Amino acid sequence: MRLVGGAAVAVVGAIAARAAAARIERHPDPVPYARLRREPEGEELFVSRPDGTVLRAVVAGEGPPVVLAHGYGASLLEWNLVQGALVAAGHRVIAFDQRGHGRSTLGSDGTGSGPMAQDYLAVLEHFDVRGGVLVGHSMGGFLAIRALLDHPDVAARLRGLVLFATWAGRIYDGAPHNRLQIPLLKTGILQQLARTRTGGILMGSVQCGKRPSPAMIAVFLDVFLRQAHRPLLPVLRSFAREDRYPRLKEITVPTVVMVGSADRTTPRSHARRLAAGISGARLITVPDAGHMLNWESPDTLVEAVISLHKSD
Repeated sequence: MRLVGGAAVAVVGAIAARAAAARIERHPDPVPYARLRREPEGEELFVSRPDGTVLRAVVAGEGPPVVLAHGYGASLLEWNLVQGALVAAGHRVIAFDQRGHGRSTLGSDGTGSGPMAQDYLAVLEHFDVRGGVLVGHSMGGFLAIRALLDHPDVAARLRGLVLFATWAGRIYDGAPHNRLQIPLLKTGILQQLARTRTGGILMGSVQCGKRPSPAMIAVFLDVFLRQAHRPLLPVLRSFAREDRYPRLKEITVPTVVMVGSADRTTPRSHARRLAAGISGARLITVPDAGHMLNWESPDTLVEAVISLHKSD
């Protein structure tokens, strides 16, 4: 009897999931799929690291520099809406693929947060960034914080920092969604679910805000499912094991913290802790937006970068 009841619950759950996915597929797309799928344009350059890693970067524009660091399982593709707007506003924009992501290779030091944070300094030095603004999304922000705390030369090259949809460690705090998603990601079950129509749509929708865009979900899945995740397990583990909240007061670079009010991956509790811990940091909450602020609210992000370049 119990088995029959459990099977009935499973069937009802599957029907509800398919119905939810079908509703999401009918949502309008603020930005078309073809535009979201297009990489930022610019000169492709490479930064070699001592352990054999080669970081791929795309550089465009002239003027005050901006360095863009993407999130876990993504690539510099995620900056396609932001980069063009910053170039048009008169900035030199440097976007790079994190090691083990996109077209960047992975050397012998692996993907711990230590070597990945060192890559930030290498990028800043290679492109001789002075008075730049560093923008870190999700994992990109988590690593930017470590880079600033561990490498004083990073701060010396910056006049501003934008941390959006990110955290400083202890990623499970206040985020029950991560307690489910990250263990499934580590085992590969999440990737298997994401390859199904219903599972992929529902997983992708969690990265969006209150009105998930089918095009954003599709492009997110295109990139995420091509990513080799096993080599990234060291940095994935560091998200929960490491805690830099007590050291945030050491960051003196003018900082803007951004978060979507509907972000379930890095909820507002983390953004509030970041803004409270970094002296003088300004907190911007984007109504109804989710984790993909780079696509859901690119204008707000661009305005934040420009405000830091204009500040005294």
